[in-house]
Amino acid sequence: MATYPADKNRVLNNHYSSSANFYESDLMLQDFLRRKLSAEAYESVEGRLEQMGETAAREMDALSLKADRQSPRLHKRDAWGEAVDHIEFHPAYHRLMEIAAESGMFTVKWSPAWRQRYPDERHLLSFGISSLYGLAETGVYCPLCMTDGAAVLIDRFCDEADKARLLPAVYASSLEEMKTGAMYLTEKAGGSDVGATLAVAEHWEGKTYALTGEKWFCSNADGDIAFVLARTHSDDTRPDKTSPDKTRSDTPRPDNRRTAGLSIFLVEKALPDGKRNPMDIIRLKDKLGVRSMASAEIMLQKTRGTLVGEEGQGFKIMTAMINLSRVYNSMAAHSASKRALMEAYQFLRGRDTFGRNALDHPLVRKKLEELGALNTACFYLVWRAVEALDSEDEKESSLLRLLTPMAKKWSAEIGVYLTREAMELTGGIGYIEDHIMPRLMRDVMVLPIWEGAGNIMLLDMLRASGKSEGLAVMLEHIARSVSDPVHGSWVKRESEALRAYSKELFAMESEAMQYNAPAFFNRLTRLFQMSVMIEARDGANERWIDPALRVLHRQGEGETLAPEAVPSREVIEDMIAWKA
Repeated sequence: MATYPADKNRVLNNHYSSSANFYESDLMLQDFLRRKLSAEAYESVEGRLEQMGETAAREMDALSLKADRQSPRLHKRDAWGEAVDHIEFHPAYHRLMEIAAESGMFTVKWSPAWRQRYPDERHLLSFGISSLYGLAETGVYCPLCMTDGAAVLIDRFCDEADKARLLPAVYASSLEEMKTGAMYLTEKAGGSDVGATLAVAEHWEGKTYALTGEKWFCSNADGDIAFVLARTHSDDTRPDKTSPDKTRSDTPRPDNRRTAGLSIFLVEKALPDGKRNPMDIIRLKDKLGVRSMASAEIMLQKTRGTLVGEEGQGFKIMTAMINLSRVYNSMAAHSASKRALMEAYQFLRGRDTFGRNALDHPLVRKKLEELGALNTACFYLVWRAVEALDSEDEKESSLLRLLTPMAKKWSAEIGVYLTREAMELTGGIGYIEDHIMPRLMRDVMVLPIWEGAGNIMLLDMLRASGKSEGLAVMLEHIARSVSDPVHGSWVKRESEALRAYSKELFAMESEAMQYNAPAFFNRLTRLFQMSVMIEARDGANERWIDPALRVLHRQGEGETLAPEAVPSREVIEDMIAWKA
């Protein structure tokens, strides 16, 4: 019987190492936060970043695997036949939520002390911590997104009593005190077409309404604080607002597909007397990915809700939560796909094939060059949106209006591609459920769909370009890069072509405009990413920015048959910017 030397019969060599602290390993994130945060803010949050980085690297993978494999279970009734609609989670899920609370990702954003000290750095601080969390767990990242979004609506639109009661529960540092948020928006007939909402709200007393109707996809179905869209009995529910008929309709018309008649309601899981707010959880969704958290179909049954803002202003108010959710979606896509890339990189460093290390093969380096560049471009695009969230500047607000759907669409699509390619680089091992890759692959697949699919993002980019100064601000931002000695002349030609074509595009009739929009926004996205990286480049980060710019420039010009120099192993390792 043949025998094999122990040191030769191994998947990995002795040089393999994995990260013990994701923050200490992530050179790109360290560089960015040190540059963007004030010295005082960085010093205040550094310990939390270190702790989150260590917890994500050492503890969360095992918890995520358990929570993914043992998804939530719905218990409809108790032993006596009484409706309970209780969702049971694996203990690993509760520990993941506990880690989130203890990390302070919401404390640094919502607690009065931090808000007062760092009013224009709150999103940078919070996403700095939560992006590290997202490297290890994508499913629970959704309830955390919903919780932060709920806090935005509470803070901006709820009365002082509800603010004082609910906000401290959002930024609580213990799971026992923490309340999580949810958003009940989607219905069967509507999907992304929120104007097709059929759920109705009847006035009860004061600002309390009774909500009736079915919500088709409720993420974080066990959330304590849900914001729910429903139609109220108002003149805005009339299909034709210009109609001379001023008669108030007693019943919202089901064929009304506009958002003008929608109102938004704060719905809490428990009523003030402690009893369960009447809602029928029909079933939990059996999802392809993000299986650790509960998504459900919920029937509202005269469910009590508090009107937030004015009747008929619901969708306008809800957009504040949706827009933040889109940035979260972008960060989730970046964090998950970055984790996949880092796993592949660490694997290849420790993998010998055909007599040499895998990183010494030119085709492996070519693929890592591409993926490293896309990861870098994604990083700076997403974090540029986070920066804009923290600004009160009017131009930054206009930029954010266009940048939010742009980052959401591009990061989600590239996140899927990055993760799939990283899985291939790990070979058959990366396809086995013992490895993290399958869970990452399943989880990222939902990100192009959540918070508005790609076509919806294109329509939103068109609207943002027509109704705000976002396009002009973005082109102005790009124009600052034309002086770059390497890429400036090409950026200038491309930006001039885009500027000229934009006039033609926005003069088209609607169908032609929509059909031709993808090519325009794809090129605009690449140019804007390059301009952001050129602006951010300095002596410390040029080792990963410069090669990424070369790849994006090459992609923008299109594939040619001109020979290219093979990047060295050192260049590839600098591009990855990860210290295991």
